[in-house]
Amino acid sequence: MRNILDRFGDKWSTLVILVLNEEQKLRFNELHRVIGDISQKMLTVTLRNLEADGLVSRKVFAEIPPRVEYQLTDIGKSLVPHISGLITWADDNFSSILESRSSYQQKKKN
Repeated sequence: MRNILDRFGDKWSTLVILVLNEEQKLRFNELHRVIGDISQKMLTVTLRNLEADGLVSRKVFAEIPPRVEYQLTDIGKSLVPHISGLITWADDNFSSILESRSSYQQKKKN
């Protein structure tokens, strides 16, 4: 279980899944531009991992220059509502969590 959760629970995988859900299909450079602060190497690694897990599909077009498009698979799409639920939970509890962190830091200092 942990092996699977670790794969898409990292910072970049979740973001790539959400962006591809919103945009449907994107080429590598388009995806890189939308995300912005991810390195090309990390985006490549993330896409390969998501593809290996069957969450993202990669379609290569025999053109010059080569064109590659990425999109969510059905199983990738089925994950989106769960990620959205987690985002909603985080938004709903953001203030409480920040207060708790602050209180914890104050206790730790004393």
